[in-house]
Amino acid sequence: MKKLFLIIGAPGSGKTTDAELIALKHDSITHYSTGDMLRAEIASGSERGAIIDASVSKGNIVPLEIVIETILSAIKNSPTNTVVIDGYPRSIEQMTELDKYLENENEVSLQSVIEVAVSKETAFQRVLGRAADAEIVRDDDNEEVFLNRMKLYTDPLKEIQEFYNKKNLLKQISGEGTIEAIVNEMNAFIQTKI
Repeated sequence: MKKLFLIIGAPGSGKTTDAELIALKHDSITHYSTGDMLRAEIASGSERGAIIDASVSKGNIVPLEIVIETILSAIKNSPTNTVVIDGYPRSIEQMTELDKYLENENEVSLQSVIEVAVSKETAFQRVLGRAADAEIVRDDDNEEVFLNRMKLYTDPLKEIQEFYNKKNLLKQISGEGTIEAIVNEMNAFIQTKI
């Protein structure tokens, strides 16, 4: 049985870094970033990659069936029984589609959805700081695209929170502290569920 943890958070919340560091601490945990999976598909030059690129470059949400295919394939092919995926779900549709899949799935169990909560100001400073510091600047690290991505994240957030709260699956962690403190809190929580 694969134990699945989803980590959500605003752009710049640190969710990918947090998940990477937790996976590095444990050989028994595999981390996938939705963004990295989608960027890898773009880099492959595939037809699916071209569709993803057309959405990402504008800061829009990637078509649902493409994301679901990518994620489900990753979970099933994971080398470990504990899988942490960050950056999903990003919409009500993504959440609903995954929930439908999991209801009929005997091999995967959603353990928790962890929200890394940060203020818009913190997220904005981190994303634009990342763009200024990076040797490789991502296309989505500019103010206009950031604001669009932030709106896409916050618009469905309340409904996503309510949905997972009702299922007793939502865990909120403040993303305002040091990386070490955030990772320690998240890691301790994940360990209680596996």
